[in-house]
Amino acid sequence: MNSFGRLSTGLFAAASVLAASTAGFAAAQTPAAPAVSDRITNPVAEFAGIDKITGRIITFDVYIDETVQFGALQVTPRVCYSRPETEQPKTDSFVEVDEITLDRKIRRIFTGWMFAESPGLNAVEHAVYDVWLKGCKQKSDVPPPTAAKADTGKPKTNTAKPKPSAEAAPEPSDAAPAPDGADTTDTN
Repeated sequence: MNSFGRLSTGLFAAASVLAASTAGFAAAQTPAAPAVSDRITNPVAEFAGIDKITGRIITFDVYIDETVQFGALQVTPRVCYSRPETEQPKTDSFVEVDEITLDRKIRRIFTGWMFAESPGLNAVEHAVYDVWLKGCKQKSDVPPPTAAKADTGKPKTNTAKPKPSAEAAPEPSDAAPAPDGADTTDTN
């Protein structure tokens, strides 16, 4: 056999050994499924909203499965995930947004995932209001809802605030009445 034949046979044998060892190494190094523990479930979603008429930008916190009204929009986060500070940020929330129409009907205008790192990707764009996710939190300055939570499938609103007594000063009459099931609590 000539030197070329011996060289090609040797290269073939070396390639076979290399392939076998690479496959064995790859099998030993195959990572398990991504760790689910890296994702943090948060009880509070932080949103920003803009009123395009006044130009006012507002940041507001919403507890998971609670509904907060921003202008004519009702925002209800269903889940809010983030990552540990040691990892690349990935903050997302599944959100439902309803609009209260002029004839007092509630119409769903958005259901989906919002991403804090890409606020323009799935922001709610409305004729008067825009809403986007800013982040997820473990705590909020807003007191947590204290109303008993019944699993009815409907958005839960904060109804724990006591109604004013007959001796208390009446609320301004120029305020439009809220539709049934709307959150009328004053957050100021």
